[in-house]
Amino acid sequence: MQEKLRFEVLRRLESDFGLTHMAGTNYMRKGVCPAPNCGKKTLYTFHDSPWMLICGRPEKCGHRVHVKELYSDLFNDWSEQAPSTPENPTATARAYLEMARGFRMELIDGWFTQENYWSRDLGIGSATVRFALDKGGYWERLIDRPERFGKMKARFRPVAPGSESYKGMWWRPPTLDLVQVQELWIVEGIFDAIALMHHDVPAVSMMSSAPCPTESLKALKAACHEADTRLPRLIWALDNEPVAKANTRRWAKEARALGFTCEAAVIPQRGAKKTDWNDLHQRWQFIEGDDERLERIEQDLTEARHQGALLLAESAEEKAMLMYEWDEKKEFHFAFRSRLYWFRLDLEKYDRAMRDMETDESQDAALLNDRQRRDKALRQSGSVLRIANCYFHALYFMRNEQTDEAWYYFRVERPEAPIVKSTFTAAQISSAPEFKKRLLNVSNGALFSGTPQQLERMLEGQLDILKTVNTIDWIGYTREHGIYVFNELAIAGGKVHKLNEEDFFDVGRQSIKSQSQSPVLHINANLADYQEGWFELFWRCFGARGVVVLAWWLGALYAEQIRQLQKSYLFLELIGEAGSGKTTLVEFLWKLVGRTEYEGFDPSKATPASRARNFAQVGNLPVVLIESEREQKEGAPVKHFDWDELKTAYNGRSVRSTGVKNNGNDTREPPFRGALLIAQNNAVNASEPILQRLGHVHLTREHQTPDTKVIAERLERMPVEHLSGFLIKALQPEAQIVKRLDERTSGYEQQLLALPGIRTVRIAKNHAQLRSLVDCLQLVVPMNDDQLALVHEEVAAMALERQQAINADHPVVTSFWELFEFLNGPLDEPGGTLNHSRKTAFVALHLNEVIEMAMNKRQQVPPIHELKRLLKTSKSPKFLESNKAINSARSTDISGASKTVRCWLFQLA
Repeated sequence: MQEKLRFEVLRRLESDFGLTHMAGTNYMRKGVCPAPNCGKKTLYTFHDSPWMLICGRPEKCGHRVHVKELYSDLFNDWSEQAPSTPENPTATARAYLEMARGFRMELIDGWFTQENYWSRDLGIGSATVRFALDKGGYWERLIDRPERFGKMKARFRPVAPGSESYKGMWWRPPTLDLVQVQELWIVEGIFDAIALMHHDVPAVSMMSSAPCPTESLKALKAACHEADTRLPRLIWALDNEPVAKANTRRWAKEARALGFTCEAAVIPQRGAKKTDWNDLHQRWQFIEGDDERLERIEQDLTEARHQGALLLAESAEEKAMLMYEWDEKKEFHFAFRSRLYWFRLDLEKYDRAMRDMETDESQDAALLNDRQRRDKALRQSGSVLRIANCYFHALYFMRNEQTDEAWYYFRVERPEAPIVKSTFTAAQISSAPEFKKRLLNVSNGALFSGTPQQLERMLEGQLDILKTVNTIDWIGYTREHGIYVFNELAIAGGKVHKLNEEDFFDVGRQSIKSQSQSPVLHINANLADYQEGWFELFWRCFGARGVVVLAWWLGALYAEQIRQLQKSYLFLELIGEAGSGKTTLVEFLWKLVGRTEYEGFDPSKATPASRARNFAQVGNLPVVLIESEREQKEGAPVKHFDWDELKTAYNGRSVRSTGVKNNGNDTREPPFRGALLIAQNNAVNASEPILQRLGHVHLTREHQTPDTKVIAERLERMPVEHLSGFLIKALQPEAQIVKRLDERTSGYEQQLLALPGIRTVRIAKNHAQLRSLVDCLQLVVPMNDDQLALVHEEVAAMALERQQAINADHPVVTSFWELFEFLNGPLDEPGGTLNHSRKTAFVALHLNEVIEMAMNKRQQVPPIHELKRLLKTSKSPKFLESNKAINSARSTDISGASKTVRCWLFQLA
């Protein structure tokens, strides 16, 4: 098994990092370091055991990463990698412990068993590594793709249902005699305890940072008393988490009350991933040379104990002295209990205190050794001053390449108050008064009373090693990085990445976050909660037309990729009379991507700036316009939206340009990264270029029955937690969907152009995209082939209807010519009082005359400005010119000569 895994790891390392096996050596070298601030070709590993990647620049980079963090798919299904056999029933568990945890089997043989866990709710199972507990029951770790089980990667099984078999107890390695140890390390995880045992550090596992293992401590005290041995010193070495740190102080106090001497150890964290003792153990394994390895282990344990001593310090003065003794800086800042202090050593006071002790002839002074004299002198001369009632720390530097803006992201802590994280500008951190103002604005009551020099000294050390995080000012896909960035998670290459503790996403070598606060998508990353049965209800409720909209919605999640391949992505028009289900449909589709209580926005009610922001705030997500085309109300003007504003959005270009606030001529034109859906009662009233860009879905009430009403209500009640997994399911097969779109769209386009009624290439292309997306939808929802065929038929019918709509006149124009024939007679017959043309092939009208005659005969006529706008689109007769001087065939002056009349000129077919 190990050789099979090693071979696959080597293949990927050569492909992904360019690592090359150096002939005659055991080294793989010349790989590109994946550290964000490195990228040099200094990465290396070992050919016989390529489990750890190491950067060859220890001073400038020092990046180390285990391959299981890079290729988790190779290390998360151990039943497949190393299946158990009757001859070797623990083969899977042993492979997991050896390869994923780095343990030596001869050390832990007999400590564990291999078992199986089956989830009845999910209908899935996993092999487990099980450890027995002292009070009975067991703890086990799921080792076959544990992410399938949500947050449950491990579980306890108590002896009696409802009891907690580990409460108040720790897990002890079976070979460890606690009475004989001088020091006992108390860690959280069983694997952490085993990891330390590999380095001759006796350790037990609490299995959690709470509760305190009081029963085990009392039992150990009684056993030591019975054996007449001294109590071991306890080293509380819990995880580097805020809750665990608080519990460390709490449990150390309780253990001291029982008579134990207590210290602590905290692993210093380097890098984005939280490091535990098992991680540190695996890093130690890959250090070359026994002496170097032992030296590194000693250094790391010493530093961990120093950090633990700082954690247990009882006062700010005690912590300051510990920090001074560690590196002997004469001036520095430090945090204590979420407050900021400044330490400054006064050398004159220190020398005076030392001289006083040397001349002190008292008995107490005589008992002090050199170290104690030094400590006492430091305490007498050291000056510890509180300079802020909070503690702030710069986490990283953020930059937006599109807008050339930058910020520093800070974490602010206060005692008994929630942690706050926010941005500071360069101007705010370079001026102490501005920093004080911003700090108060960020955190309620946070005051900084230090000097400008102290602020500069504090920030100088933090900013020197500050990580850079890329930012975007929208939610969704960023083509420049190839990542979907949402509020709480990011998706790249089909893999989900959670927001880390510092509020950004680490995706491979890229660090990124969105600064946009809108929209907010509540996406449930636990696919065990996703209920794909919604699709059958959706089909019964909305049928093939609803699935067409769903397929377009899927395409909206790939709008940028589609435009890269095919240069454009169609707009979709969803219309229907009131009560036809448009709102229910659109709101349900929004829930599929995690947005609730939202349908869209009305562009007629928005300012140009507001519209532009709505269009720019998403990438690969829909932008929904609602109720833009209103019905004419008698006596009231209608505010129309100019659809031609959106013509450039079809190709992903900007819909609005703004000036950049600088002294130059720069402008900002953010591209349209989303997809456009228009949902309203009336059809879009626009020019032919806009109508060609539209796919048209018309919902009616004909299909509605009491059953569909019940189904629609069920869909409305479905919680977003059970639906938003659609977004993840839709983005996981990204490569397959993009490939299928690329391969099939051209073929479908040719099929549509072969139909007798379709002549416009753009219409064929738009609906070919829809047909390809319908095929892609089968990768995401359980749509059978019969349903697929019906949806394809619907899309073909939509293309024919769109071509006919392009060929036909607007209904208002058709009504106008019907009115004209009523007032003047047939168009193709000469005569009448309204046509000024002398040629039978043309019609020349003075619109005011037509309106006057219509009103005299009590006929309804649209407002003249509306009529003028729409008559320019007339196809039968064809509009030619709107202000043509015509020698009238009907109007004469007093002398009987023909008048010249300004007319609208049309040509008969």
